[in-house]
Amino acid sequence: MTRQSSRAWSERGARAAMQFMLLFSRQGKLRLQKWYVPLSDKEKKKITRELVQTVLARKPKMCSFLEWRDLKIVYKRYASLYFCCAIEDQDNELITLEIIHRYVELLDKYFGSVCELDIIFNFEKAYFILDEFLLGGEVQETSKKNVLKAIEQADLLQESI
Repeated sequence: MTRQSSRAWSERGARAAMQFMLLFSRQGKLRLQKWYVPLSDKEKKKITRELVQTVLARKPKMCSFLEWRDLKIVYKRYASLYFCCAIEDQDNELITLEIIHRYVELLDKYFGSVCELDIIFNFEKAYFILDEFLLGGEVQETSKKNVLKAIEQADLLQESI
């Protein structure tokens, strides 16, 4: 998707500009965090603690969307990990759910059926994959093939050094 078509897509109301993404375990251990808005470390810790408690307290059959402060929280559980994103009130929660799913698919392709330990021991690669996929909280590249190709090229470059 080009930046121009991405912009047109956003202008039609189908946007999802993420404020932040958190990955945490069922035990509440934070495994990955990416912030797209400037906040103090103290505020980030407070938000993380509050959201982890809120999401973990919800029953499995409950909706994956919730209103929190002036944001919408969209989350999805895959195996032992929760993927949790915050978007603005007017943004599309279904697209955010799709973004979460696409990120999980990318992790799955790269790691070969990703698990929590892959994220723990290869967190820098999980961040790199996220950065290739999202830029500034918005989808940068929709093609899984293109994202994985960029990651493979970076891996080859790293091995050659």
